[in-house]
Amino acid sequence: MSLVSSDGSSILPASTNFTTYPSRTSRVTAERKASRVVALAIFLTELDISLMRFVLPALLSSLIALPAFAQAVRGNVDLTHPQTYTLHRIGSMDPTGGNHDSLRVLPGATATLMDVDGPGQISHLWVTISDSEKYFLKRVVLRIYWDGETSPSVEVPIGDFFGQNTGEYVGFESAVLNVGSSRALNSYFPMPFRKHARITIENQGKLLINSFYYNLEYRTGPNVADKDSLYFHAQYRQAVPNKGWTTDFYANNDYRVDLKPNLDGKDNYTFLEANGKGHYVGLTLGVVQNQDGWWGEGDEMLFIDDMSKPTITGTGSEDYFLGAWDFGTHFAYQSNGAPLVGSELAGSHNLVYRFHLDSPIPFSKEFKGTIEHGHANHRSDNYYSVAYWYQTEPHAPFPELPAVETRLPAIYPTGGPGNGPQQNIAPPVTPLPIPQPGTISPTANPLTPTRPQ
Repeated sequence: MSLVSSDGSSILPASTNFTTYPSRTSRVTAERKASRVVALAIFLTELDISLMRFVLPALLSSLIALPAFAQAVRGNVDLTHPQTYTLHRIGSMDPTGGNHDSLRVLPGATATLMDVDGPGQISHLWVTISDSEKYFLKRVVLRIYWDGETSPSVEVPIGDFFGQNTGEYVGFESAVLNVGSSRALNSYFPMPFRKHARITIENQGKLLINSFYYNLEYRTGPNVADKDSLYFHAQYRQAVPNKGWTTDFYANNDYRVDLKPNLDGKDNYTFLEANGKGHYVGLTLGVVQNQDGWWGEGDEMLFIDDMSKPTITGTGSEDYFLGAWDFGTHFAYQSNGAPLVGSELAGSHNLVYRFHLDSPIPFSKEFKGTIEHGHANHRSDNYYSVAYWYQTEPHAPFPELPAVETRLPAIYPTGGPGNGPQQNIAPPVTPLPIPQPGTISPTANPLTPTRPQ
């Protein structure tokens, strides 16, 4: 067992390649072959069954001949071909061969987990922690540095990095992150580096980390990191609380809220601002409600190479995270999930995630990711987020990491439903405008049912 002092001395998923720009030629070739397969399948349905034994082998051959990227399971691994890399592991194993296979990290200390030369590509991170301090997942900070940079490309509380944004363990599985039983944190984001990789953790808590176990796996060899490889980044942000523009609302469909426009996203919660060339991959978000009611009526607004107006605008928070109708219950899928769904009362905790594995969102100059906190930003809940993306270096400076005390989940005195003394009010009686026959309402679609409260 190693004890680390305050001076640092020793005491995919799917088929998408996140790390490079996709080859248009390979995709066009695959699309053409797939089209031929589909055409052949349609033709088969019109054949006499006795002829199928002659044509079926051709169909199978066409399927097998699809490019390797279509067969990828995770981390760009094609299980049908020999692997050309060498796999390495760095971990907390006891160097004496004993069973003390963890680090102990003093308050205020920084421990270096990895410090290796490239080229290489990190393929898997596994961590589990024993710590008696409450919300220690918020108090331990993970940092990753590429190619000797002094400003980290990853600076995130370690729990938030693995999708535990409310500071508590919640099990889930996705293609790139999962939290297993019991308290096992895993990342499968591919992380190429050309010259050097350094990973550290800092204990910003007030108590000793009694046991920090880890295994980090990386590859060396041909094609692990080339001139086109983009660097992995992850950034933490929070709003405690968001600044809602009103506390005088009754419920989700309060007309005083629904009629307020928001086209420019000026007061949205911003979860990422990046400069350079790359692509946005996804978001994990923790929400601690300060107010009663449904927190997720806010639309995502993504600004791509033009900060004057959003390029992509959504229809609601649960829609962005690929749920619907207020989630209803918890779920966890490969690209999206809501592994923790609260009771929609002040103090409720919620966890959601979305990974753009089918189509990472490219940007050539700059990218800003935002989401409303309630419709047109009327709510004042707490948001804790991590954005994940790949880009060229250098990256823009990160915002200063918020102080530990502000990262811990808490209810803030914001006013509004469920927060402080309440007015004895009834639902508003003024309805939304009803369009005349043959017209379209500028403010509401009369065919769209109201979401459940």
